[in-house]
Amino acid sequence: MYNHISSYRVRYADVDQMGYMYYGNYPRLYEIGRVEALRALGVRYRDMEESGVWMPVYENNSRYIRPAQYDELLEINCKLETLPGTRIIFTSEIRNEEHVLIHVGRTTLVFLDEATRKVISCPPMILEKLQPYFSCDTG
Repeated sequence: MYNHISSYRVRYADVDQMGYMYYGNYPRLYEIGRVEALRALGVRYRDMEESGVWMPVYENNSRYIRPAQYDELLEINCKLETLPGTRIIFTSEIRNEEHVLIHVGRTTLVFLDEATRKVISCPPMILEKLQPYFSCDTG
């Protein structure tokens, strides 16, 4: 398994009149988490796009446990629990400043060839970086 933790401070523009983060903003936090998780591996979305690989969202699920509040510093824990094939599945756990789990989500993306607009297998540039996290030590 691979996981990466990013931080995000809830801004005034993120919240509703009650001071709670608007529900539609959570998928943006998932994106922040997965972009930074890949960047920490040495894989940038820009490089993939320039190589002709797109990663559109195929499916997104969310579970709201507690609201994030204005000015809270959130922790976004983005996990990859399986090696990607034609799809890559990111699980996100968002915790507040007290480290209380407030939100969980799961986002599935597919790898798409820019030229053909057809689904393709995970690019080697990602698999090579992830492989060490999924190798079993048999010694």
